[in-house]
Amino acid sequence: MDELLLRELTPAVIGVLVHRGVDFATAEDAVQEALIQAALTWPGRQPADPKGWLVTVAWRKFLDARRSEVSRRDREQRVEAEPPPGPAETADDTLQLFFLCAHPSLTPASAVALTLRAVGGLTTRQIAQAYLVPEATMAQRISRAKRTVGDVRFDEPGDLATVLRVLYLVFNEGYTGDVDLAVEAIRLTRQLASLTDDEETAGLLALMLLHHARRPARTRRDGSLVPLAEQDRSRWDTSLIAEGVAVLQKALGRDRLGEFQAQAAIAALHADAPRAEETDWVQIVGWYDELLRLTGSPVVELNRAVAIGEADGSAAGLAALARVDPGLPRHTAASAYLHEKAGDLETAARLYADAARSAPNLAERHHLTLQAARITQALRG
Repeated sequence: MDELLLRELTPAVIGVLVHRGVDFATAEDAVQEALIQAALTWPGRQPADPKGWLVTVAWRKFLDARRSEVSRRDREQRVEAEPPPGPAETADDTLQLFFLCAHPSLTPASAVALTLRAVGGLTTRQIAQAYLVPEATMAQRISRAKRTVGDVRFDEPGDLATVLRVLYLVFNEGYTGDVDLAVEAIRLTRQLASLTDDEETAGLLALMLLHHARRPARTRRDGSLVPLAEQDRSRWDTSLIAEGVAVLQKALGRDRLGEFQAQAAIAALHADAPRAEETDWVQIVGWYDELLRLTGSPVVELNRAVAIGEADGSAAGLAALARVDPGLPRHTAASAYLHEKAGDLETAARLYADAARSAPNLAERHHLTLQAARITQALRG
């Protein structure tokens, strides 16, 4: 495929769409999607009229996007925003699109935005609202990402591990604006799992389902966070838990452990406990040992220290935490919790207040501030 020819034809094809009444940004969007389609199909069969082919495909992409926005609005009004169980439908070029959108030349933020646009079918407006940025800003981000993909060698797509990390980033964005990114990530991961038959993809799907099952109990009506130990477990979605556990067990049965499977196993142990006091912390520590072996991640080491504090007592937890970089995000909050568990309330109150000042978001800052205030009040009698 002649990549130079594609770059030369791009302005002319955009001009044709603009002449047909499409605004420039939308035209550029449609043409970039046509270029991605060309990357998938031209290596085996380049058309006799490349410009005509691009104009036709770009025009169809524009029409599809417009229809997609209307149908998505209708669907969101008719269907509850929960991920349906069972296998996803497959699409001919979906897997290749996943890989192109997660190309290593893209930044994580650009890869996420491009995945939502090209694979998820979300409009630029919806993605912008989800990330709380102006639509023009998101349009530029997506256009840059598409240009980057258009300029790289098309036989060097991103690998599956990169695709999974992009999907996990989408999931962790949760719900903002009018697009539920957690649900969208689950839908896309279902689709990828049906196309790959890969145990780590299944592990990621199980992890998402198990975390999403706790969502109804995760916040109070005022938006404040509810810690896992204090959540009303009767509000957890048992059908999602059952599905997540089934998906995980099948993946683990293939005996090729990966980090998403290990994380899902930890989530499954939390989901299996009828009450927080019945959590099998010894097994959780064992899974954190496996996860640390797989990743070497300091974040895993931090979470493992808290789990050790639950399994073996606060002194053991603090000793494990002492081996973790104190500059790590949430290190101070973990230390506050373990000091409180040890009965050192003065230190815990001070650390909770310190952690609140460096919290990554308002909800977490509010929670940590309340923890500091609660202990301070207890100390005053």
